[in-house]
Amino acid sequence: MLGDGITKLYYTIGEVAALVGEETHVLRYWETEFSGLKPRKNRAGNRVYTNEDIDLVFRIRRLLRDDKYTLEGARQQLEKETGGMLATADRKDLTELWEFLERVLDRIK
Repeated sequence: MLGDGITKLYYTIGEVAALVGEETHVLRYWETEFSGLKPRKNRAGNRVYTNEDIDLVFRIRRLLRDDKYTLEGARQQLEKETGGMLATADRKDLTELWEFLERVLDRIK
C-alpha cells in the first residue's frame, strides 16, 4: 500500500494516522479490536509502526470504511485473507523471543 519511495523503517502513530486519514485514537482502538495490529513500542513507550503494520491499518480501514464491514466482519475477513497463518503480532512475538534467546546464548558462550 505504501509507495516505493518510502524508506523509513518506523513511523509514529501520528504519521500513520495522517497517512490513512484516521485519528490517532481510532488507531489505538483498532489495536484493541484486531489482534494482528500490535505496533512495537520504543524505549520511550511510543508506538512505532512498521510498513507491515501500516499495510494492515490500510486493510482494516478499507474493510471498515469502504466495504462497510462491522468490526467482527472485518476480523473474519482478515482471518480469511491470512489463510490461517500466524498473525503478524504472533510472528513479531516469536521473532523477539528468538532474538532474545540468541543474545542469551551468545552471553553464555
